[in-house]
Amino acid sequence: MRLAALPTDRNTGARPLRFVQFGYAERHDKAHSLLRMEIQLPGQKVHKEQNRLDIRVDHSARLVRIGNEHGLQLEPLNRGIGRFLLAQAAQWLQRKWSHYRIEGMALPSKDALNEDSRLRRDHCLRGMGIEVEYEDSQHLKGRTVEMTVGELKGAWNSERLQRVGILDAAGLLQQADQQLQEKEGQLRERDERVAKYQREDSGLRFTITCLVAFAVFQAGLLIWIATR
Repeated sequence: MRLAALPTDRNTGARPLRFVQFGYAERHDKAHSLLRMEIQLPGQKVHKEQNRLDIRVDHSARLVRIGNEHGLQLEPLNRGIGRFLLAQAAQWLQRKWSHYRIEGMALPSKDALNEDSRLRRDHCLRGMGIEVEYEDSQHLKGRTVEMTVGELKGAWNSERLQRVGILDAAGLLQQADQQLQEKEGQLRERDERVAKYQREDSGLRFTITCLVAFAVFQAGLLIWIATR
C-alpha cells in the first residue's frame, strides 16, 4: 500500500511517501466469525498491539464487536490507516451481516488527553458512520453508539492511502530506477564540469603566477638599469 506524501503536521511530524504491507485473515464457524487485519511497516518494528484490528461476530446474538478496549493503536499516525482498516471491516461485514448490531463500546481516555488526537479520532469514526457521545464536559469519557452494520460507510480517502498491486509496484520501482539513473547521469555531468573548471582554474593560477614573476623580474631589471 502507498501512503501519499503529505504536509508536515505540527503534532504528528513529517509525513513522507511510504509503502506498507496490508494483510488479513478470517475464520468462521457456526457460532462466530473473526476478521484480523494488520499493517506491517517494512524495516520497522512496532508493538504487537499496534496496527492490528480484530472484528468479532457473534452469530447467535447477531452482534459485532470492533476492536478491543485498548482502541486502535496506529503507527504512523495521521496517514489514513485507521479509516482504511475500518472501511475494510465495513465492506467485509456488509457482505453477509448488514442486519447485525454493532456493539457500542467505551473509547480509551488516553486518546482524549490531546485535543487534536481526540478530534482526529472522532472525525475518523463519524466519517465511517459511527457516532460518538461523551459522558462528561471534558470529553474524556467517550463511547460509540450502538448501530447496525448496514449503517456503516465503507469508503476511505484513496488519495492518502492507495492499494498497489504487484504490477503497479513493479512499475513504480522501474520508474524510480529510471529516475535514479537520470540523477546519477546528471551528477556525473556535474562532476565532469567541476573537474573541468578545476583544471582550468589550475591553469589560470599557473599563468597568473608566471605573469607576476615576469613582472617582478622586469621591474627588477628596470631598477638595475636605472641605477647603472
